[in-house]
Amino acid sequence: MSEQELSSEITLKALTSAMPYIKEFKNKVIVIKYGGSQLRVGSELDSFADDIMLLRSIGINVIVVHGGGPQIDEALKVYGKEPEFSNGLRVTDKETLNIARMVLVGRVGRDIVNSINRHGGYGVGITGEDGQLFVAEQISEELGYVGRVKTVNASIIKRMYREDLIPIISTIGVDEEGQSLNINADEAAAALAIALGAEKLIIMSNIPGLLKDVSDPSSVISELELGDAQRMMQGDEIAQGMIPKLGSCVNAVERGVRRAHIIDGRQEHSVLMELFTNEGVGTMFYKD
Repeated sequence: MSEQELSSEITLKALTSAMPYIKEFKNKVIVIKYGGSQLRVGSELDSFADDIMLLRSIGINVIVVHGGGPQIDEALKVYGKEPEFSNGLRVTDKETLNIARMVLVGRVGRDIVNSINRHGGYGVGITGEDGQLFVAEQISEELGYVGRVKTVNASIIKRMYREDLIPIISTIGVDEEGQSLNINADEAAAALAIALGAEKLIIMSNIPGLLKDVSDPSSVISELELGDAQRMMQGDEIAQGMIPKLGSCVNAVERGVRRAHIIDGRQEHSVLMELFTNEGVGTMFYKD
């Protein structure tokens, strides 16, 4: 068999194995949280844009919620501020909030929108402030201007994907008095997935998935039932930075999202591998 024939056979097998999943997910909603760490890795954004366009072309309604932690950290240092965290959430004073808004809306969101549009899509960048998409409440005085989502105006997003637009969402929300609040992107993505009745929530990260041993990248837990995930949250073996991710997946599955996933965004085409292969990648959360 020639190299070209072998390549064609491999492609045919891949398409054949993916076909049941393509039929299953057509017209369904999938919320993808794209981490700021992926934007730091060269061509990863172009690869991600390709994947988003493929999903949209086969009839999947894709919504992208993005973070921007590394970019915010870099900007803070330029302004002479050191990043500060508590339980995986960014401590946000007034100046940090303004810097986060500038970075998320003016830089990270625009980069994702432009990349998707260069690949033939219709990406539209919005924030949780627009149309009161995310109405939030302040979590604590200790965290400062950090919010937890109270309500989601999902009708805005539904209108967008019905018009074949791809929403790219920056997670700055607003409280009932009009004060802007920084919202953790994992938690915002989960809240949106719940409000939309999404088929899946996919959280892209810079680790292979949820690990049994945080010092061993090969110790990925491939599947985790909701009850087991809840028990893990009550223990102390979860790294602080993973707490919002695990909590978001648990919350989503508890409240009706069929499956939630934590996958390695550094791996090329990881979203497609999770959706269209039997093996998948990363950690899948489900409810019996």
